[in-house]
This record gives sequence, C-alpha cells and structure tokens, in this order.
Amino acid sequence: MADPKGFLKITERELPAHRPVDVRIQDWREVYADFDRGTVVRQASRCMDCGIPFCHNGCPLGNLIPEWNDLVYRHDWGEAIERLHATNNFPEFTGRLCPAPCESACVLGINQPAVTIKNVEVSIIDRAWEEGWVRPQPPAVRTGRKVAVVGSGPAGLAAAQQLTRAGHEVTVYERADRIGGLLRYGIPEFKMEKRHIDRRLGQMAAEGTVFRTGVNVGVDISVAELRARHDAVLLAGGATAWRDLPVPGRELDGVHQAMEYLPQANRVQQGDIEVPAINAEGKHVIVIGGGDTGADCVGTAHRQGAASVTQLEIMPKPPAERPAHQPWPTMPMVYKVTSAHEEGGKRLYSVNTLEFLGDDQGRVRALKLVDVTRTDKGFEPVPGTEREIPAGLVTLAMGFVGPQKAGMIEDLGVELDGRGNVVRDRDYATTVEGVFCAGDMGRGQSLIVWAIAEGRAAAAGVDRYLSGSTSLPTGIAPTERPLV
Repeated sequence: MADPKGFLKITERELPAHRPVDVRIQDWREVYADFDRGTVVRQASRCMDCGIPFCHNGCPLGNLIPEWNDLVYRHDWGEAIERLHATNNFPEFTGRLCPAPCESACVLGINQPAVTIKNVEVSIIDRAWEEGWVRPQPPAVRTGRKVAVVGSGPAGLAAAQQLTRAGHEVTVYERADRIGGLLRYGIPEFKMEKRHIDRRLGQMAAEGTVFRTGVNVGVDISVAELRARHDAVLLAGGATAWRDLPVPGRELDGVHQAMEYLPQANRVQQGDIEVPAINAEGKHVIVIGGGDTGADCVGTAHRQGAASVTQLEIMPKPPAERPAHQPWPTMPMVYKVTSAHEEGGKRLYSVNTLEFLGDDQGRVRALKLVDVTRTDKGFEPVPGTEREIPAGLVTLAMGFVGPQKAGMIEDLGVELDGRGNVVRDRDYATTVEGVFCAGDMGRGQSLIVWAIAEGRAAAAGVDRYLSGSTSLPTGIAPTERPLV
C-alpha cells in the first residue's frame, strides 16, 4: 500500500483551488488553479489498500485505484499511467468530468473524507502527456476486417481505440463537423478545454483509426451501404433525444434546449463564429433542470454577461450530508456547489414551470411558476404560490429520453426495449446480425465512465464476432447498473 499510516496523518481532502471568480468569468479556460504535485502525493498516501477496495465497485471501469495511488506515493508516475491506462482509455476526460462514484464508494469515506481519487487520476494523465509517455500503440498485425463506429462520444472513441489496437480497420462516423460528440459541443470549455480531445485524437489517428465527420448515417449514407462496406457496425450515437417541456408559451422565441445553447458557445471558442445566435448577454436567464447540464448553462450564461441567472429544480433541495437511505458505498444525492454556482445566480427548489409568457414580438419575457410538494400522486402545487419571474432566455436542461429513432435506428430495424433504448445481448450485439451497440444508445442517459466502460466491453464483443475469440478486456455486461 502507500503509507500504512497515511490516512491517520492526513485526515482532510486537499483539492485544486478554483481561480478567482472575477478572473475566470472573463475567459473560458478551465476553472482550476495550478496544483502542487506534492499535495497529490500526500493525498495518494491516504489510500488504505483495502482488502476489498469498494472503489473498484463504484467505478464501472474497474480502475486499479489502490495500485496507482501507491505508485504516485512512491513517485513512480510512469508506471502509474500504465496501470491507469490498463482500464481507462481517456483518464483526461474522466478526471475532469466524472462525478467520481469511486469516491462515494471509498472505504475511508465511512468515517473520513474520501481519498481524492479523481484528482490523483487527472494528475497522473496530465503528467504523462507532459512527459511524452502517452504514445501511439499501433497493432503489430492487421486483420483486414473493417468496423464502422457510428458516433464519436466517449463510448464510440473507446471502442474505436480498442478495436484499432486489436488490428481491425476502424472508421468512426460523426454527423457533426468535428469529432467528440457531447464532449466537443456539449461540455463547456471551462470544464474541459478541447485541446485534451484533440491531443487524444492525434494519438488515435497515428494508431490507424480513421475519422469521417459530417456524415449522418441514414441520411448521407444508407445503413445498407454502411453494412456492405464493413464487417461489423457499432452504434454509439448516444441518447440525444432531449426531454421537452410542453407548457403554454413553449414556442416563444428565447426558449431553447440546453443542447441548442451550449454548442454555440463552444463554437465561439473553436473560432467558428464570433457571437452565438443564442446569447445570454444582458438577459435574465432561467435554467430549468438542476443537474450537471443545467450547471453548464449557468456557467456559460455568467461568461456571456447575463443580467441574472436562476436555476429551477422540481425536486426538493438535497441534504448536505449522505442520507440514511443512501448508505455507503452508494453514490448519494447530496447538495453540490459547482464552480458555476460559485460564480453567482440563484437556485430554486421544489418549483414547477406553469407557463412561458411573451411580449408582443413573440419573445419570452417571463416565466410563471409554482411551488410544489412531492406526494404519492406526484408533484402537487402549493396553493397561493404562483408567481412570475423575468426571463429573456430560458434553457431546458431536463435530460434525455433515449436515442433518436428516425433515420439510422428505424432503417436498421434493431429491437428497442420499453424505454426506447437499443436491446443488446451480453456481447453488446443487437438483434441485427453484425450490428452492436454501446453507451447511452443502449443504456440510456448515463455517466461518462459508463460510456467508456461499455465502449471497451463492446469492442471485445465485436472482436470476438470478427475473430472467433478476443484478448480484449470484457469489462462490464450491458445489464450492470450503478450501486444503489
């Protein structure tokens, strides 16, 4: 283990500070200040190398957390990245974006603050890139088999890298103009700068993965043609059908889905446009939805110069500490203050939107809401609490209901489950011969670690289908679910 008494000597978490609010809202760089590696080593020393490391169970990737904590403590960063990459293709993504269910499952977290696993992880990969330890790993032998991966989010990219390294000819098809999926256009720059994606794509291209952007399968190329060109197809298009809010006034100008709003801000940072068509500057912004996407909208609105930002959530305010009905090692629903919330704005809980109100030009000017209580019948309005709040821009960040059906899914004819997700067997094969599925398209809306884990596991299924056997790690089954 690391330091046998580390968790007794150091009993508190130490994390990178956020840059001052008045500084960081003037730019789009990541919010974190520089962090001393000596502090990372001290935090790694707190890992107890438990007999049963529940952090493995909390992380669907099965990251070898005690091993690389010990290696960091011993200053063997080169071997640490080898152990980290053994289970995770993209730790620079998860180390910045994952909510860290591993930390919720940390045994030390029973009676102390958990080990700062996520920060140790990102410190390992950042140093590995700096030192030049992350190199292309092209296959020694090519199989001559061709695989199409449809979708370039974390599931698709993980599967593509695994299959390329297994010797197959892999082409990733992406309907957007750049590779990355929601990582590219859904995640704001202040949470993850896109240079991290580009750097990893460079490694993948050097290994032999081919990327084709601007190709919408089912539109620009038929599914029949795609299948004819490839020996196997892996669907990894994500859950992109967003949940809407069908209340009066939804059609007003200024009411937008989060995934209409956030990509434009990202395109400004990519240099595609100077000013986004959907802009919070000088407006009263309402964000409906209390999750991570909602927080992304909050932080984006702050940087665009919103007059005010209010985030609405229909659920009650979560408790500050782990509730009794969500015991260790589950991932509890607790109150969080993200970097975006540090920057300002209000959060209203237990409220429901009744109507969007417009002006005589057809633009949204206000939102009518009501307090609610949760009962066995659902959310019941509290009499006498109806009120209006000003709104010049409303973003709907209420999650996704599954994959888009029109086009590729319907043309393929794959079976869907009761929730509209693609049905898979244990090898991630769909009901159509030679067609596989990984990530949110089959699982439903989930976390980045589940997407990468599914992409890796599905790659093993595709490799077995093409080669008769596989040496790729199988990882998780599509039926596995988080600890609850």
